[in-house]
Amino acid sequence: MVEILSADAVAFVEELNKRFRPRRNELLARRAERRAHIAAGGSLDFLPETAEIRAGDWTVPPAPPALTDRRVEITGPTERKMTINALNSGAKVWLADLEDANTPHWANVVDGQQNLYDAIRRTIRLETEKKTYELGDGPYPTIVMRPRGWHLDERHLTVDGEPAVGALVDFGLYFFHNAAELIERGSGPYLYLPKMESHLEAALWNDVFTYAQDALGIPQGSIRATVLIETIPAAFEMDEILWALRPHIAGLNAGRWDYLFSIIKYFRDNPAMVLPDRAAVTMTAPFMRAYTELLVKTCHKRGAFAMGGMAAFIPSRRDPQVNEVALAKVREDKEREAGDGFDGSWVAHPDLVPVCREIFDRTLGDRPNQLDRRRDDVEVTAAQLLDVSATGGAVTEAGLRSNVSVALQYLEAWLRGNGAVAIFNLMEDAATAEISRSQVWQWIHNGVTLDDGTPITAELVRRLEDEELAAIDQAPGNRFDEARKLFERVALADDFADFLTTAAYDAID
Repeated sequence: MVEILSADAVAFVEELNKRFRPRRNELLARRAERRAHIAAGGSLDFLPETAEIRAGDWTVPPAPPALTDRRVEITGPTERKMTINALNSGAKVWLADLEDANTPHWANVVDGQQNLYDAIRRTIRLETEKKTYELGDGPYPTIVMRPRGWHLDERHLTVDGEPAVGALVDFGLYFFHNAAELIERGSGPYLYLPKMESHLEAALWNDVFTYAQDALGIPQGSIRATVLIETIPAAFEMDEILWALRPHIAGLNAGRWDYLFSIIKYFRDNPAMVLPDRAAVTMTAPFMRAYTELLVKTCHKRGAFAMGGMAAFIPSRRDPQVNEVALAKVREDKEREAGDGFDGSWVAHPDLVPVCREIFDRTLGDRPNQLDRRRDDVEVTAAQLLDVSATGGAVTEAGLRSNVSVALQYLEAWLRGNGAVAIFNLMEDAATAEISRSQVWQWIHNGVTLDDGTPITAELVRRLEDEELAAIDQAPGNRFDEARKLFERVALADDFADFLTTAAYDAID
């Protein structure tokens, strides 16, 4: 077993932090300034100072062979059993998630790196009392690792007396141990980059990549990154993000759940931007259509991949009727994405891999992707990206109750170290928990009423907490008391916590 925290590996991570942490800090401060501008009545729009980039005739480098066909990608944490299941899933890509599907317990961070090390070398295996998990005959998915976002620190590894940057810990350890091995095996150090809010943050990643490749003697351009467009500011800077990462970019992904959370967070003070029940905000909502169509157009104009969103349904082993209804929705979603020109899409469960693959097989034919499909018919304005009011739908007691229950159940599991949780036949992660708690905050602070006229208040939410907790079968050793306090901190407090994961971080080991 390799020593993940070897002296040389830690020294590499420390150097990354010394070089790049100050700039990370400056960019986080810039985020706060931009959000304050919105709170003061400012607006979001395409940047006038980067108009030449958007108008320019340029493309990104061609994809390496291991990333040419991405028609179905499975996502999941780097827990050992789920790593093996993902590699055996038949997907083209595995998003190995050290971010939203992973609680950053220090043991999870280090064990996840070990599991990735073993997965890359095809030595991963797990024996339990009930079953032995091991790799099948393949072929195996290309591994694309997702580090934490720029906003998260890692207190278990300090540099000059300050917590390290979580993103640089995740990237640094992975790259140090695996970059050369991946290249030797015909793949490479491929990444998904989450939660960025500007092209300046993308440029920081690009500089990290350039330095890291030089420092370890890895050829420049070996790193390829796919950026999740999952914040509303980033939606206005898609071209600029591709440009900033141009030597290392592979594509963009429509991170739909975090995108909804970002809209709620960014416009939380604006009653005109209140969203209805989470279940009512589908991908056919006008502002979501504008976002996804702009993403496909932008990517294919530049020769980059456009990756679709998550199918989070978890098939039921006991209720065929639930499966029938849900699978019909999954098919509809994937058919829409394939028809819109996406090059592939995400699923959260191995049972959905054949469904997604079948739909993209039918659309792609003998092509590995749809890069040749330009969407010159698409024109998207700033007003369309922000047209939340056209969504329709209502705020109902069922929607409020669901938000309360999902947030409580997810936070309890998160505190115990599980960042990907099956709740009500959906795979919930930090992004969906963020939607749940931020909607509660938004509804209360904007004086929203339920469709029956009932005002949404903290008192109503606490009553629903009592009822939902009473309905949950709470196993011994559970952490629901802590989860409730945390939920009330991020959903009922006067101030709005930017991320529930930062608010919860001190409560874990």
